[in-house]
Amino acid sequence: MCSIYCWVLLESIIGSCKEIQESVQSKNKSNISSPIGEVLVVPYQNLAPTSDDIAEIKNLLDKIVVVKFNDTLGTAVGFNGPKSLIGIRDGLTSLDLIVNQIQSLNLTYGCHIPLVLMNTIRTHDDSLKALEKYSMSNVDILPLSQGQHPQKKSSDGQSIADELYPSDHAAAFLSLMKSSGTLDLLLSQGKEYVHVVSSDNVAAAVDPRIMSHLSQNNIEYCVEVTPTSSYLAKSKMVNQRQGMFELAEITRTVPKDSTEKFKFIDTRSLWVNLKAIRRLVDTDALKIENLSISKEMEGDQIVLQETAASSPMQLFDKVIGINVPQFRAVQLNATSDLLLLQSDLYSTSEGVLVRNTDQASPANPCIELGPEFEKVSDFQRRFKSIPSIVGLDSLKVAGDVWFGAGVILKGTVSIVAKPGMKLEIPDGAVIENKDINDPSDI
Repeated sequence: MCSIYCWVLLESIIGSCKEIQESVQSKNKSNISSPIGEVLVVPYQNLAPTSDDIAEIKNLLDKIVVVKFNDTLGTAVGFNGPKSLIGIRDGLTSLDLIVNQIQSLNLTYGCHIPLVLMNTIRTHDDSLKALEKYSMSNVDILPLSQGQHPQKKSSDGQSIADELYPSDHAAAFLSLMKSSGTLDLLLSQGKEYVHVVSSDNVAAAVDPRIMSHLSQNNIEYCVEVTPTSSYLAKSKMVNQRQGMFELAEITRTVPKDSTEKFKFIDTRSLWVNLKAIRRLVDTDALKIENLSISKEMEGDQIVLQETAASSPMQLFDKVIGINVPQFRAVQLNATSDLLLLQSDLYSTSEGVLVRNTDQASPANPCIELGPEFEKVSDFQRRFKSIPSIVGLDSLKVAGDVWFGAGVILKGTVSIVAKPGMKLEIPDGAVIENKDINDPSDI
């Protein structure tokens, strides 16, 4: 059964999300301006270990509310429904993972972490059906429908029904917090931090270690980041040293032609202090026009004029970034991501994705699958079982390629079938640092 503050959220969110949506729609085209300011980025491994005192952990976790955005469809990978309902591994979806994770924490520590699921009109009904199996769980789940985001339009002005603009989740959440009664009620429930999780990150997790650091240091706003591949290659100590970075060096989406200028990627997983929001509301500093992001259309492309610095981060006094391990920032945007998640590189434990420690590199393998693997259904039928990829650096697959069971891939592997050829990788094949174009190359 949902606690009372959830129903206040239900009343307030409809108007709030409409307000921010209209604000985004009314924006005129503008050029990107360089944000001013810096943020301290702290390596996750530098945080103090979690206390062994169960009562202390319970006290921390009882201060958390989780808001999960569930606003993305799976049509990019040929899935007819919310992306959160795509099976990731062990029969679990990303929606299952976050519910199981909170359920496990509530059971283990006797705490009460509620989950607010921010759906859209397009994802709401299917998600409600998927949540029916959790009706008797110990998690208060409130699925809410935000309403439709602006649709992407093609060059002839026609809406492309399956594509929606990504929303600025931080802005939408803070807009919600402005609503009458919601913020005060959360504070009266003893809640101090909201963990806001985007639909893009399937590996985000409630972490007592992060929560403890934020609480002890009175942090008002924290964004989880990971280093870009180019910065990681240049600075081997990036995961061990903290430092100040310009906000313009943190991006939500890295353009392929300008990766060098960015050092960190915003994982779309953030933590916000409710008392700080209270202060901003009281001083009228939380204005919708300061939260919106600019979006432009160029033909069939959406141009997102946003960096992490254009987010509400700049409204808060004590702001940090935490450079989290890559296992806390795994996206599901293509079937190549699904290959990573379903492989022996990951496992699940109590709703949390766990990365295989046998993988020496901190970065995940670079995987490129051809159009033959683009849809989830095609991906599933072309693998008798998912290959072992611990020890894999990169993989390129194109053409009519089929994988047998128990295949092992290591190093740099390219498997490109010649036109008109069906290339079958036999059961138990071990392929290491090879270019394969026909059966004789295996």
